[in-house]
Amino acid sequence: MTSSTDRGLSVLHVDDDPSMGSLVTTYLERDASGLDCTVTTETSPSDALARLREGDETFDCVVSDYNMPGVNGVEFLEAVREFDPELPLLLFSGEEPADIAAEIVAAGLTDYLRKAGDNQYTMLVRRVGHAVEDGVDDGQFDTGESDTELGSVAVVGRDESFERVDEQYADYYQYDSEDIAGKHWSELHPEEEVEHIRTHVLPVVQKGGEWRGRSEGLRADGSTFTESKLVSALDGGRLLIAVSELGDADDVSDDATGDRAA
Repeated sequence: MTSSTDRGLSVLHVDDDPSMGSLVTTYLERDASGLDCTVTTETSPSDALARLREGDETFDCVVSDYNMPGVNGVEFLEAVREFDPELPLLLFSGEEPADIAAEIVAAGLTDYLRKAGDNQYTMLVRRVGHAVEDGVDDGQFDTGESDTELGSVAVVGRDESFERVDEQYADYYQYDSEDIAGKHWSELHPEEEVEHIRTHVLPVVQKGGEWRGRSEGLRADGSTFTESKLVSALDGGRLLIAVSELGDADDVSDDATGDRAA
């Protein structure tokens, strides 16, 4: 991939609504964005995929909607990931993140931003810049190269309590999913781990970063276990968390920007 610092950023935006493409182009290409960015728009996922496969153009990032005719955004981005594992992929969609969280994690997406609120385009500018700067090797959703399956997910709300939890996630902590909903996230960690998360992890994640690494989980019976965890910022101050339990033989490298993850 040609260095984006030499030529400015090139973003491919895919959305079946042409008006959305115009808005995204306006916000990303304006001088105030600070991105020095050129946006190419496609309304058809199949046409966008063909454009990428031809390789005549170099893109630094792909931004896609979710609900589109014929194929959804996650399926489209999964197809891109198959032949270009290094390309940052963002889902910019109106879908509730908890409803598609498992798909997001499994597809190896770099980031997700919901289309909601007055600042959605401002947030998109930040997320694109962050994704291109960090690439897919630093705090991304991709679990394809890991020995540990990060397929169980939860969403923590702005008030730091769980909004949505899938059954597998709850099972790791010996709860039912409905029992975890409404709990504060700190109730699933030992006290010393809570302190570490507050002082070293949340300040980074809340700025739009993502963390992946090891953490100590606290089960309902009071026992603890080592977990592999990915934490990423969502819109509205919420967090998307993916988790799996680590056995003695598992070795998950911690994020390069920190020694552990939330």
